Amino acid sequence: MTLQFETIPLGQTELRVSPLGLGIWQWGDTMMWGYGKSYSDADLKPVYEATLAAGINFIDTAEMYGRGRSERVVGQFMRETNTRDQVVLATKFMPLPWRLSPGRLMHALRESLNRLGLARVDLYQVHFPLPPLTVETWANALADAVEAGLTRAVGVSNYDPAQTIRAHATLAKRGIPLASNQVEYSLLDRKPETSGLVEVCRDLGVTIIAYSPIAKGMLTGKYTPENVPPGMRSRLYNREYLGKIQPLIDLLKEIGQAHEGKTPSQVSLNWLICKGAVPIPGAKNLRQAQENFGALGWRLSEDEVQALEKVSYQVIG
Repeated sequence: MTLQFETIPLGQTELRVSPLGLGIWQWGDTMMWGYGKSYSDADLKPVYEATLAAGINFIDTAEMYGRGRSERVVGQFMRETNTRDQVVLATKFMPLPWRLSPGRLMHALRESLNRLGLARVDLYQVHFPLPPLTVETWANALADAVEAGLTRAVGVSNYDPAQTIRAHATLAKRGIPLASNQVEYSLLDRKPETSGLVEVCRDLGVTIIAYSPIAKGMLTGKYTPENVPPGMRSRLYNREYLGKIQPLIDLLKEIGQAHEGKTPSQVSLNWLICKGAVPIPGAKNLRQAQENFGALGWRLSEDEVQALEKVSYQVIG
C-alpha cells in the first residue's frame, strides 16, 4: 500500500526524497544489532520490498556498516527486484586516519559501488569530520566524485555548525551544493538544536538527515527500568536512564492516542518530520518497518510539538 505524502528536495539538489527514509546500519552489523542471530537477510528482503511499496524511496547505508555487508545486501535486493530506479541511495566514506590523500575517497567510493553493484550512487557523504585531513580537503574530494559522475549529490555526517559552513563554502566554490548533514537527532538528543546546527542548515539550504531518530529503540516505549535493552544498548541506556525518560514516553503515548492510536515511535518520528528533518529509522523485520511507516500521512499540531519539546528538555536536562 502506497502512503499519501509528497517528496521533498534534498537540500538544493535535484534529488527528491520521501519525508521518512530507511537507515540500514542493522543490515550486517553484528556488534550492536546482532545481525545473523536474531534476524537474517530473509527477514530484511520483505523490509526492502515493503519500504518501496509504501512509496518510501530514501535508503541510507555506509561502507562501515557490517564492514560492507550492508551495501552488499541492499545492492543484492535492488538487483533481485529490479528496483534501482525507485531508490535514492546514500552511502558514506569513513576518513580513517591512514587515508591520507583526497584520492582515497574516490577509491573508497569505487569499492562501495562494487559492493552495491552500481555505476553511481545518489548521495555520497563523509561519515565523520576526522583528522588529520581538513574539512576542505574532503569537501574538494566530494566535488571530484560529482565531477567524475560517481555520485549525483554529496553530503556530510556528524559535522558541527562551523564544519558544515566550511564544507558548504568549499563545495560552493566548485559550483556544487552541500545537500545534507546526517546527525544523531531525536527527542532524547536535541544537540542539533542547541548547537545552532539546525539554524545553520536552514540558512544554507542543507537538509538534516536524522539518524537514531527513536534513540536506538528507547522511544518505542518497549524498554523500562524493569526491561532494559539487550547487548551493548544496555550499557548506553541503563535502568536509571530508562526511569528518567518515562514521563516523555507517557506523553508520547497520550499524544498517540489522540491520533488514532499512533505509537510512541511514530509520534517521535513525526516530531522530527515537523522539525524539517528526514528521519531514517532502521528496521530488522517487516513489523518494525510497518510501524515506521505509521509516522507518515498525518501531522502533530504545533501545541503537541511544543509539549513534547518541553518534557524532552525536562528529562534530558
